[in-house]
Formats: sequence, C-alpha cells, structure tokens
Amino acid sequence: MENVIRELEELKTKYEESETERRKLEEKNSELAKLVAYYEECFGLNRHREFGQSSEKADADSQQTLLIFDEAENEADVKKPEPALDEITYTRHRRTGTKEDNLDSLPVDKVLHSIPEEERICPECGGPMHVMGHETRRELTIIPAQVKIVEHEREVYSCRSCERENIKVPVIKAPMPEPAIKGSAASAAAIAHIMVQKYMNAVPLYRQEMSFLNDGFFLSRQTMANWLIHASLDWLEPLYGQMRQSLLKEEILHADETVLQVLKEPGRSSRRESFMWLYRTGRYTERPAVLYEYQETRSSANPRKFLEDFKGYLHTDGYSGYRMLQKDIRLCGCWAHARRKFHEAVQAAPPEEKINSLSQKGLEFCGRLFALEHEYEQMSPEERHKKRIEQSKPVSDAFFAWASSACVLPKSALGKAIHYALEQRQYLETFYADGRIEISNNRAERSIKPFVIGRKNWLFCCTPKGAKASSIIYSIIETAKENGLKPFEYLKYIFETMPNIPKDSCNILLPWSKDLPDSLRLEQNNFDTAQ
Repeated sequence: MENVIRELEELKTKYEESETERRKLEEKNSELAKLVAYYEECFGLNRHREFGQSSEKADADSQQTLLIFDEAENEADVKKPEPALDEITYTRHRRTGTKEDNLDSLPVDKVLHSIPEEERICPECGGPMHVMGHETRRELTIIPAQVKIVEHEREVYSCRSCERENIKVPVIKAPMPEPAIKGSAASAAAIAHIMVQKYMNAVPLYRQEMSFLNDGFFLSRQTMANWLIHASLDWLEPLYGQMRQSLLKEEILHADETVLQVLKEPGRSSRRESFMWLYRTGRYTERPAVLYEYQETRSSANPRKFLEDFKGYLHTDGYSGYRMLQKDIRLCGCWAHARRKFHEAVQAAPPEEKINSLSQKGLEFCGRLFALEHEYEQMSPEERHKKRIEQSKPVSDAFFAWASSACVLPKSALGKAIHYALEQRQYLETFYADGRIEISNNRAERSIKPFVIGRKNWLFCCTPKGAKASSIIYSIIETAKENGLKPFEYLKYIFETMPNIPKDSCNILLPWSKDLPDSLRLEQNNFDTAQ
C-alpha cells in the first residue's frame, strides 16, 4: 500500500512539473509569436517605405469610411423631407495636371513667313494674289546661357596745363562700380547663377564644372566654392542677421531640423551627423522669412539660443529638445506626424485586417480633423477659432478617450502611434488657443524640403564654413521665393548693389523691401502658380 501511495505521489509530482513546463513553453511560444508578428510588421512597414506609395491619402474604402465617420448621429433628421432627385448626364474631361501653363508674361518675337511678290500668282487665272489673313503658331523657345568675359575699363584723366606748369598734377578717374569679390573674376551674375544652380536647382559644383567644360572653358569647383563662401559671408550674412531680427518679432513660428554631414569639423569624425535647423514665419505675416542654421548637434541649446528673444507659439514635431525652450514659448504639436504614425500602422497590418482595424480607427479620427480644417481654410482666424471649439474639439476629445482605452502592444506600430499621440496631447491641443495656429507643422517641412533634395545630390559639406555659407544662401533664396522674387535676379541685384552702398543701408535690400525694383518680382499669376 505504501508503494502505491509513493508511486502516486511521484506521478503527481511529475505531472505538476510537466504542467509547469507546459505553461512555460506556452508562454514562450506566445512571446515568440508576438515577436514574429512584430518583426513581420516592421518588415512590411520597411518594404512599404522603400517601395510603396509615400502619399498618406486614404484609399477608396477608408475614404468612404471617413466620409460616414460620426456623421449619422450628427446630421440625421428623420422629420426632414427628402429632396427631389434630378438625373444629370455630362461628359467630364480628365485633367492631366493641377496647374496650367502660363506663358503670357514672356516676350514675343514674331517671325513672318511670306511668298515673294513675284510668285503670288493665282494658279487658276494667273492674276496677282493679295494677303487675306494670317495663321499663327506659338512655340516656346529656350536660348542657352551665354558665358563671356566683361572687361571693365575706366578712363584716367589729367591736366595738360598742370603737367607743363605745376609740380602737382591732379588725376581724376571715371567712376566704376565695386566688384562683388575684389581681386576675382567673379561677377554678380556668375555668383548668382552658381548659387541658384546649386541651392535652388540642386546641381552640385562638380556637375556645374562639367557643364562649363562642355561650354568650352574650365572653371574649377574649388574656385566656385570660394566664390560662394566669400559672397555669402561678405554680402548675404548682414541680410540674414536682419531677417532673423524680423523673424523673432513674429508671434507664430515653425521649426524643424534635419541631418547634415560635414567632413572636416574640428574634433569630430567625418561620419558624425551634424544638423541643419530651420525656422520660418507662419501663415499670417507681412514679412515671410525662412532661415536655416547649421549646428554640430541636435542639442536643445541650439533653438534656445536662436529663439532667445522670441515670445509666442512655435510649431514643432515631437522632438523632446523643444520642450527645453523658454517659458514664453508655447509649443504647438503636429497632427500630421500623429496621422502619419497611424497611417504606417495601417500599412503594416495584414490586408484582411486593414479596413476594420484599430489603426484605421485612429487614422479616421485624424482624417476627420484635417477634413474640418479644410472647411475652415478660407475663414478668418476668429471664425476658425470658434469653429474649432464647436466642431473639432469634440472629435479630438473622442480620439484621446479612445486612445487611452485601447489595449495594444507597446512596441507595435499602433502602440507607438497611440503612445505618441497621448504623450503629445498637450501640444496637439494648442491649436485650439488661436485661430492663426495651424493644425500641423507641414509649412516647416515644405520649407526644409529644398535642402533635403539638394543634400541627395551634393551629399555633404566639406567644412563648417561651407556649411554656414550654405545655410545663409538657402535662407536668402527660400525667403526670396516666399516674397515672390526671382532668386537669380534678386541675388544678382544684391551683389551689384551692396558693395556700392553703406553697410547700414542694406535694409533696402531685404526681400520684403518696397525699394526693390519691380523687375525682380514674379508676375502675380506666376507667383500664385509657384505657391
């Protein structure tokens, strides 16, 4: 009997051990399944980023869901009679683009094609023929840039009488404008052309060197780099300083930053990342300005120093460094960043789970807010502020209530999206404080895009001095574009004018100055199209 009891106890012990081992294996299997799902999500998201469509526009199914989202309860009125329906049939031509070509501002050269008078014989009766009308065909022709040397020669005058009779002979020289760079062959037009090619058209200096070689002469990239640095530090930096002073007087600004590689930074490896910071004015300003600043690090000390005299609202992304700014600066979060994270979570989900997933629900909330903002686009700031409190605030409150109650894996794409939204809530809700505040920081992202596109072509800066010059040149060009100026003509005018006026008079050359000649400005239609 004792042997049987002992065997039963041993069997019970083994059973308990096996059950414990089974539970451990089940837990491990569950953890591995979650890990595999996480890696599959990351893999799918990376493939979408590399090969998929970058647009965040909703597809047809989700767009339909967005249109009916929270609409039935708000808009339904069972007592209201249904309207009569009229069937309308029409043909719709598909547009191939969103902007139409506008060539009306271009000069026109007329070329007349005629038949010699002695050949104007009627083939029927042999009588003379007269001009009864004209047929016209318009063509856009492009004349390639011409490169030539301009020799500035001035006459020197002396007095013949003094040469014969006096010991002192006066010498008078004809006036001649000062060059942009003394002792150099650089003209204002050449410097402006090289700047526009590199910083606006993203053509690196080595490609410009090859282009000049194909035109029949050699101009080294080192020479061009020296011209750019000298011209930016001598003439553009004073304008940059005044533009910064004007920008800091605004009440609403946008900020962003992106990486930059500088090869020869003292005490730093060539592979270390530096940063290009961007600060720009908001929508409601009379002096649009876009300023770049090169810094070695992403430290919060950089925006704190740049914005030390600023008081107001600052649009940013979710970077925590902006939270260390002065108390007089109130941060505005970016709903576009929040929406993007939910969009990524939707793309990472399996196809069969996308439409009714929690990720799609979060994306619909964000989409509803942006749809309402589109309705407020043409309103005054006061009207927009009122509408936001009445219509948008309930949507965001419902969104945050839903996000707080959602049960998701923290490391999943959806978990990261919800965590970002909840962490940024106080900043995301700042746009309810003032109708001039925008729902996103897309204005700054659009302004930093030209630098990012250029970086893909020229890849890096050699020296900190070159990086600083690049930040100044980008600032001048992008601010000129914001103010409706022709970048090449504006830069050329600066380099022709600044060497010949007092340094304290350079405010007349600021991009919003009323003293600038009209020849520097784009036609209003062309400016609206560019915008």
